Amino acid sequence: MSSYGLWALVVLNSVVFIAFGLSFFRPRSGRDWRTFGAFSAFLVALFAEMYGFPLTIYLASGWLQSRYPGIDWFAHDSGHLLEMMFGWQANPHLGPFHLASMLFIGGGFVLLARSWPVLYRAQRADVLATTGPYSRIRHPQYVAFVLVLFGFLLQWPTLLTVVMFPALVWMYGRLALREEREVCRAHGEGYEAYARRVPRFIPRFSTGPNADTDSTPPT
Repeated sequence: MSSYGLWALVVLNSVVFIAFGLSFFRPRSGRDWRTFGAFSAFLVALFAEMYGFPLTIYLASGWLQSRYPGIDWFAHDSGHLLEMMFGWQANPHLGPFHLASMLFIGGGFVLLARSWPVLYRAQRADVLATTGPYSRIRHPQYVAFVLVLFGFLLQWPTLLTVVMFPALVWMYGRLALREEREVCRAHGEGYEAYARRVPRFIPRFSTGPNADTDSTPPT
């Protein structure tokens, strides 16, 4: 347990990543704050187990020790559960799951950084955001949050974050639908035409007539 109990690191990492996300996503409405609050709660729960108390490893230690003997499960590197379980035990930071997690996290923050200025300018001008990432998907900021959370989940899975992740994805999906209804009422046919052209969450890679089945705004 000497690798844990580092609560100063819990606070430091939580503050750094939350502030980093806040610099790209500047909440203005109650919905924005709920979106960012859920993201922040996930990070706090993650870092609390990463540096504070490894609840997941503690609860699963008996099963882990019987299935994977010879591993010190309370060493800090062992918190990279996927690397440990799939054999990347020498240096989990070079394991495929950890490297993939960095791509997801980095890609999510890049998408967030590119999306916010477009949305901000559109809101100031009272027009639809249809350029930049918004020319490919209708909700790049929600997609960005999901990418970052999934990256952290790959890097350091815990019981709490595994439960939280699908709940947050569902919440972001519901918020996106509610947002679409509001924007559709405000912009009418302009938004309907945009929604027919641009997919909701997954970019369109095919140009065929049936390339996207999720491009109709909710009624």
